[in-house]
Amino acid sequence: MPAFSLPTAFSRLTLAACLATAALGAVAAQVDVAGVKLEDRMDLHGSPLQLNGAGIRYKAIFKVYTAGLYVGKKVSTPEEALAAPGPKRVAITMLRDIDANELGKLFTKGVEENSPKSEMVNLIPGLLRMGQMFADQKQLKTGDTFNIDWVPGTGTVITVRGVPQPDPVKEPAFFNALLRIWLGPNPADWKLKDALLGKQ
Repeated sequence: MPAFSLPTAFSRLTLAACLATAALGAVAAQVDVAGVKLEDRMDLHGSPLQLNGAGIRYKAIFKVYTAGLYVGKKVSTPEEALAAPGPKRVAITMLRDIDANELGKLFTKGVEENSPKSEMVNLIPGLLRMGQMFADQKQLKTGDTFNIDWVPGTGTVITVRGVPQPDPVKEPAFFNALLRIWLGPNPADWKLKDALLGKQ
């Protein structure tokens, strides 16, 4: 008959419980940015992603939104972020009410200011679709969220208030053009650029 020790079995159960709790803690860890809770890890279409960095977009002295960049493996330069394989996400939460159409125009301007001129002609269809999507939203209110996801095989999927918008833009160049709004040579906010790259 094999030896069996209740204390040993109990110790193993205790250890297993501790490990499970630690694992749940790792999954459930959050980062607080201006009162907005961002998970430090998430799953996107079966791929585990980690929060690379997060920060606040300021307009003058006003907080406009928080943004978090999720990638499969940590990056520290714009080039690494753009070249990173697999799914990626920019998660945005509004910190003030804003006209959605106006935000769409600012995003389009950000793409124009950070994309090579030679790429712009190919980006126009996606930008028009995105502009119409923002126009349809009318207004984004404090606390509203939207995600910009790159999903290989599907394209750029924009989800507003938890609702995925139709017709993803399939070209990888479009997602990278959007990412350069924050990580390009003329970013929307320099401090936010550093934050997204994990430098703050």
